[in-house]
Amino acid sequence: MEKESPENLILKLLKEKTSVQLDVRQRTIEVFHNMKEALKDLAHSLSQKATAFDKRIVIQYKEKSEFEVNLTIAEDVLVFYMQSNIFTFDRSHPVWQTSYLKNNEANGYCGSISIYNFLSDSFRYNRTSDLGYLIARVFINHETHFFAEGKRQMGFLYNHFSTAVLDKPAIADLISSAVLYTLDFSPFVPPFDNVKEVSVSVMEEESNKMQIQTGKRLGFRFSADNDQIL
Repeated sequence: MEKESPENLILKLLKEKTSVQLDVRQRTIEVFHNMKEALKDLAHSLSQKATAFDKRIVIQYKEKSEFEVNLTIAEDVLVFYMQSNIFTFDRSHPVWQTSYLKNNEANGYCGSISIYNFLSDSFRYNRTSDLGYLIARVFINHETHFFAEGKRQMGFLYNHFSTAVLDKPAIADLISSAVLYTLDFSPFVPPFDNVKEVSVSVMEEESNKMQIQTGKRLGFRFSADNDQIL
């Protein structure tokens, strides 16, 4: 049997791998665009309705960059961040046990959108040492199929990779789940031993900005809040 030339091998990889990755990138960009529109619409609708019963509640959409948008809802900020790279999964990942990937490994190339939760005061007062909280990672492939790794309902509601398509209704549902999960939790006070000693420099106010590290769940971990994976 004649051995394939290096050039043919390169072309084969470009066809079987790189073209698929480019398709994945395009699908992910399209999904993120639709996600931006859904977040913008949700912010407008919620803001109008919330103002009717409490004008102090701030609900705001902000596009930070091509890859990042923020949704502020009262005391929380949800950060939606699209990775520019395309990934596949380690062979130990459960997705490789599905017939969807066994039948076509190209289905395992995915773009990724991460959803983080921060306290809104962390941005308002420029508390750069404050912690964010990853609540979900959404993976999208070249067929716009998706699944999510995440906390509680974010993980187990969106784990049908072979059939679930991240269309506009699914995007709206995913965003609602993220918002509901976020609003369901209040900040936890840091453990006493974590904050019993504070330096003079940390306590000094710079334009009324406090630098003591804060986070919703800083220093706490509960077994009931473990990550739920596919």
